[in-house]
Amino acid sequence: MNGAQASWTVNAIIKAIQDKLAEGEAVKLIGFGSFEVKPCAATVGRNPKIGEPITLPAGKKVSFKASKFFRDQLGKLYRVVFFLYTTLIFLI
Repeated sequence: MNGAQASWTVNAIIKAIQDKLAEGEAVKLIGFGSFEVKPCAATVGRNPKIGEPITLPAGKKVSFKASKFFRDQLGKLYRVVFFLYTTLIFLI
């Protein structure tokens, strides 16, 4: 698979995930994590130009939760990097 084919494949997967989320469905990718749409409440923000408070309307946001496998793999990577970092500090 060349770069153009890989790019097309990744874009197709992202588009499929976006379409399902737009329909309000959760998307689970085994070994990676899950995406879901959650409601968010209205909040008070501030106009950056004049500093006056404004109300930001309620809406929806996309939430991602990494799978246990993915979190474990990241934890292993973190432990390796931390070990190498602490080893280098003691060698200096």
